[in-house]
Amino acid sequence: MASDEGTVRVDSWIWSVRLTKTRSQAAAACRAGHVRVNNDRAKPAQPVRTGDEVRLHHAGRERVVVVSRLVSKRVGPPVAVECFVDNSPPAPTREEAAAVGHRDRGAGRPTKRDRRELEQLRGR
Repeated sequence: MASDEGTVRVDSWIWSVRLTKTRSQAAAACRAGHVRVNNDRAKPAQPVRTGDEVRLHHAGRERVVVVSRLVSKRVGPPVAVECFVDNSPPAPTREEAAAVGHRDRGAGRPTKRDRRELEQLRGR
């Protein structure tokens, strides 16, 4: 399970420690620029070493993890937790997640004023 060499592909490691469901999702996140290794955009084949900081923006949330153990094959949840140190900000509460404005069905297209109010609610 543990890799003997000093590096592992970043997409493989993200998938192995269960930060994404599939390896193809991890590779797609890398290609889209949602993965950063030590504050540099990562391609799917970029090597990851012990001690690197990996930032992943996935499922509407940013995960910040520090690599503590290299694995190249997918491992179970108890082992996966031991492979990284999670420094992510806390997940938003249900009330904060529900604060996003929704339009009534059939209300038509939003006006410029409506759009600005929605963006202000979302914090943009």
